[in-house]
Amino acid sequence: MTWARAVAELCAAHPAVSSGVVEPFVIPSFLSIPEVVSLVGDGPVRVGAQDVFWDEGAYTGEVSARQLAEFGVSFVEIGHAERRRMFGETDETVARKVDAALAAGLVPLVCVGEEVRGSPAAAADACVAQLEASIGPALAAGRTGRVLVAYEPVWAIGAAEPAPDEHIRAVCLRLREALGDSGAGDGSAVLYGGSAGPGLLSRIPDAVDGLFLGRYAHDPAAFGRILDEALACASAGGQRSAAGDEGRGGDVAERSGR
Repeated sequence: MTWARAVAELCAAHPAVSSGVVEPFVIPSFLSIPEVVSLVGDGPVRVGAQDVFWDEGAYTGEVSARQLAEFGVSFVEIGHAERRRMFGETDETVARKVDAALAAGLVPLVCVGEEVRGSPAAAADACVAQLEASIGPALAAGRTGRVLVAYEPVWAIGAAEPAPDEHIRAVCLRLREALGDSGAGDGSAVLYGGSAGPGLLSRIPDAVDGLFLGRYAHDPAAFGRILDEALACASAGGQRSAAGDEGRGGDVAERSGR
């Protein structure tokens, strides 16, 4: 909770957040959600969950979208590479979870990314196909709402460096176009994850709407530098960012509890 408190205090005082340039969110482990929701209170930091089940009912060990919403969760991460690799999640599974999230009024944060490094064009094709398979069924069925997409090339997760700038740019611009054509609601956005950290956002502000942060956001000072970058990018080009931490921005986002 020390980290969550530090991030909440930093965001409450930072002009990037108070001006509306950055929408920060954190994604703690399930057991930490109630305490983090209480800690951030009515402040600017919103809280997400790291997974969700696709149905209501007594499913052993699962948490429904409605339950998450009742706890004060705003976002839910769906389809992370670890879920796909370790738990066998498929695009069909992800699509069912996206449908459940939208039905409960949650914002799905859909993770896409190619496993093996190849050309930017091939990566873009693969990721757009993933995105369409993941969100298309719910939107075609009449679900409405905002959707966030986190591009995390699997080969860049936990690496020393993020994917090359031009690779990120090529894939994220294609994802942004596909998301815009999908019928997703206002405020939908494309974030980059995969060893994202300080110095990246200022190099690709034209290509992404924010960052999905991992280990770099666990240091509040590094998180603060990314907020500084987002503010500078917005001042230069009028862009709004999101930042998220997977437990971890623009949106600046963070995710914790891995």
